[in-house]
Amino acid sequence: EVQLQASGGGLVQAGGSLRLSCATSVTFDDRAIGWFRQAPGKEREGVSCISSLDGRTFYADSVKGRFAISKDNVENTVTLHMNSLKPEDTAVYYCAISLAAYYSSSYYCQHPRGMDYWGKGTQVTVSS
Repeated sequence: EVQLQASGGGLVQAGGSLRLSCATSVTFDDRAIGWFRQAPGKEREGVSCISSLDGRTFYADSVKGRFAISKDNVENTVTLHMNSLKPEDTAVYYCAISLAAYYSSSYYCQHPRGMDYWGKGTQVTVSS
């Protein structure tokens, strides 16, 4: 069974930083992995994704220049570094993986249903 365990959420003031980590039970070879978030009353949106198909990193426009995704292919972890946080970043953040990277990084972030497995979310709250 594929497992993803996210951690690192919390409460931070606007302008602050947080780091989210996701440990997976599978390797990242030929896979796509990403971070998504869902705010109350809103649809789940892709924040940042990496697909082995194109090898690129996709970021949502709302987080470009502030967030950075990295993955450790030895530890099978993916980390989301979040800087200059804004109140509108408040959401439950999820990591997810697609076991076969059929599509580009941007596709997976724009189509969350393309992911096969999801971790339990971690709450990020940014106060103004």
